Amino acid sequence: MAWIYLSIAIVFEIGFALGTNATKGFTRLWPSVFTLLSAAGGIFTLSLALKTLDVGVGYTIWTGVGSIGTVILGALVYKEKITPAKLGSFAAIIGGVALLKIAAGI
Repeated sequence: MAWIYLSIAIVFEIGFALGTNATKGFTRLWPSVFTLLSAAGGIFTLSLALKTLDVGVGYTIWTGVGSIGTVILGALVYKEKITPAKLGSFAAIIGGVALLKIAAGI
C-alpha cells in the first residue's frame, strides 16, 4: 500500500509544481487553490507512504520522480525545451530510484 500512496503523492507533487507556475505569483485564485490543495495532498499521502518506507527512500523517490514528471509535463503544457542535458539527468534520476528500490529490498 505504501507504493500506492507514494505514487499518489508523486501525482500531487507534479500538480503542485505545474500549478505553482500557473498561479503567476499566487495572483490567480483557482490555480492558487489547486496548487495549495496539491501541496497538502502530496504531503499527506507522502506521510502515509512513510509509515512503511524509509524516509530517505520515500522522499528521494517522491522528489526525483516528481521532478521528471514535472519536466515532461512542463514541456507539454508550457512548451519548455527538453535538452540532452535534461535527458541525461532523467537517466541519472531513474537509475538512482532503481538503486534505492534495490537497496531497500523492494
